[in-house]
Amino acid sequence: MRSLRRRVAEILEVSRPNDRMGRFADVFLIVLIIVNVVAIILESVTWFEAKYREQLHVLEVFSVLVFTIEYLARVWSCVDLSQGSWKNPVKSRLRYMATPAALIDLIAILPFYLAFFISVDLRFLRVVRLLRIFKLTRYSAAMQVLLDVIKDEANTIFAAFFILFILLVLSSSGIYLIEHDIQPEAFGSIPAAMWWSMATLTTVGYGDVAPITPWGKFFGGCITVIGMGMVALPAGILASGFSDHLHRRREHYRSKIDEVLEDGFITQDEESELETLRKNLSLDPVAAEQLFRIYAREAARLVRDCPHCGKSIGWRNKIDSG
Repeated sequence: MRSLRRRVAEILEVSRPNDRMGRFADVFLIVLIIVNVVAIILESVTWFEAKYREQLHVLEVFSVLVFTIEYLARVWSCVDLSQGSWKNPVKSRLRYMATPAALIDLIAILPFYLAFFISVDLRFLRVVRLLRIFKLTRYSAAMQVLLDVIKDEANTIFAAFFILFILLVLSSSGIYLIEHDIQPEAFGSIPAAMWWSMATLTTVGYGDVAPITPWGKFFGGCITVIGMGMVALPAGILASGFSDHLHRRREHYRSKIDEVLEDGFITQDEESELETLRKNLSLDPVAAEQLFRIYAREAARLVRDCPHCGKSIGWRNKIDSG
């Protein structure tokens, strides 16, 4: 039973490069998620929903059945994802069920079952079902990088938005004091003025509300200039986080290269491990090959002879010739 559980975990979570069953499961689930999202969007078209209502219902039942089996299988097999977790499977499963990925999987199927017990607005149900698109983040390397960056920079991003919130309160209070006597409908209260403040701070400027007094226009111009810098701040944080994250991935790959080249030889298993790591880190094959050659040449300068037999290392000449 434990070997079966480990195999299920490998198919659903690990996705080894040479695992055909795991590859098929990934492709099947990705296609099913995309089909569901397209179907839910088309379901909002009245004539399409009326014409293909039965087919859409069959697709919904089939999709929920597949996603339910997937969710239960992930919860059942998650104890084999980390060493030692099988000793306390209940705690391990509860911890996994609280992860963002597991919560997304649960939200993808929960509305279908809730409809049997409570009355749910179909429009609300359609929007919630659209959240299934977030299941694609599990299979997107770019989204995984983005989520990792947001997680790493969470405190900095929170600080930036906190400053933006303070500016929102100050700007709405300021424009209220300047304009509320002239435009009581638009700036009659600080909460009402927050709409103008948000549009101005984000440099959107919808134009439905605007100051008309000289001091109001001057104040609005200052808020616009400040807003341009504040909007760029989170973008700069994410850009810097992306750069640091990619640098750490390259360093991780480099440390693995140093490890496999420590004895001067590369076995087939070590080459397979490097390829698996490259795919897990989402490194481009050409870039990874260039990194390998650069780091291998550096290692060749330090290790010239085999530590076992004393002969010249063969891969060094091969790399230099390539």
